[in-house]
Amino acid sequence: MRDYIIMTDSCCDLSQQEVEELELTVLPLSFTIEGKTLLNTPDHADMSPEEFFAKIAAGADCTTAAVNVGQFTDAMEKALQEGKDILCVCFSSALSTTYQSACIAAEDLREKYPEAKILVIDSLSASRGQGMLLYRAVRERREKNLTIDELNHLKRGGRVSSTAALVGTMLGIKPVMHTDSEGRLTPVSKARGTKAALRALVDKVGEIGVEPEKNQPMLICHANCPESVEYVKGLLKERFGVTDVRDEFIGPVIGAHTGCGTL
Repeated sequence: MRDYIIMTDSCCDLSQQEVEELELTVLPLSFTIEGKTLLNTPDHADMSPEEFFAKIAAGADCTTAAVNVGQFTDAMEKALQEGKDILCVCFSSALSTTYQSACIAAEDLREKYPEAKILVIDSLSASRGQGMLLYRAVRERREKNLTIDELNHLKRGGRVSSTAALVGTMLGIKPVMHTDSEGRLTPVSKARGTKAALRALVDKVGEIGVEPEKNQPMLICHANCPESVEYVKGLLKERFGVTDVRDEFIGPVIGAHTGCGTL
């Protein structure tokens, strides 16, 4: 049985330490801010999250770019030349062309390496939701010694239906969002004030979470709002006894669209 790597893109928002622990190959998206194009990498080498969100809060414009076909071709071919197969899990196709780029590269390389398996999966998710899929994939692979085909079930179905459209923020209404079954960002509810919105998120854990009382790892991503992170951690511990909560910044590619304060 051929060995295989698990590849993804940097919109998974896993930290450099997590990437190394999970032994992932991560391709960076890019962002352009104040006239400079930088890479969105797990180690934040080009710009720290704190600096990025400070610039966004000050009104800086930021544009983003997906991983292109050439990047995927180069990274995939390196693994194929080493005799390894590839399982590639990408940022939601409804939010980026990264998945399409991976598919094009994979299709081209299948002709050149017909003996290889190159499986490209649309995560239908973003940020550390995508990261959680990768975490679980690696954990299942290690615990059950799963083959690449056995991990090809890695798809996340929508569990929450969308509701009314977003309302303005002038009244302090905070939207609670969800990536739906087509990978689109949709509102599921709204709450008056930040803490009420955060409590609504924790309510969703109780509603759709799979056995949260078993203290399974939970991942939080945030746009420079550490107070909200600590508040949610406290609620998760109080409600479900969850203590293994791992938080990390939302990366600049997604952060350019969410702005500051998102969790």
